[in-house]
Amino acid sequence: MADMYTGLGYDIHRFKKGRLLVLGGTIIKSSRGLNGHSDADVLVHALMDALLGAAGLNDIGHFFSNTDSKYKNISSMSLLGFVYERLRKQNFYVNNIDVVVVAEAPKIYPFIDDMKQNISKTIKLEKERIGIKATTNEKLGFLGRCKGIAAMAVASIDRSKKDDDKNL
Repeated sequence: MADMYTGLGYDIHRFKKGRLLVLGGTIIKSSRGLNGHSDADVLVHALMDALLGAAGLNDIGHFFSNTDSKYKNISSMSLLGFVYERLRKQNFYVNNIDVVVVAEAPKIYPFIDDMKQNISKTIKLEKERIGIKATTNEKLGFLGRCKGIAAMAVASIDRSKKDDDKNL
């Protein structure tokens, strides 16, 4: 039986006019996006931290400094690919992930399948092992006043032998 490892990730970004809103690698039509050095995809940032934490590695800020110009406006899906390759070099496989997005608006339910597909392709994990849910903050606090979006993620990884070369 393989040892399993679990990691937890969290991220939050404020809204900013003039930016694309990207969640789970999917562009969502909105009058404003999230402010950040990269594309500010909070869902993917939380997921990366969960994966890195499960492997006992440093957080995304260690690997992708927000002062490094090469990461300016970069797709977080590209960064997730780097994280995945880093895990694979240590012989880790992703078992499953679960993400909760906290936002009053926009509604993300119509985009969840696309987000799962994007993540599935990047970390070579079946869509059925990817959970993405959304909730509101019941109009409380920063998030409840529609000032930004947060995400929390949990990831389970192990070192068991799996067929990792599937074309998902």
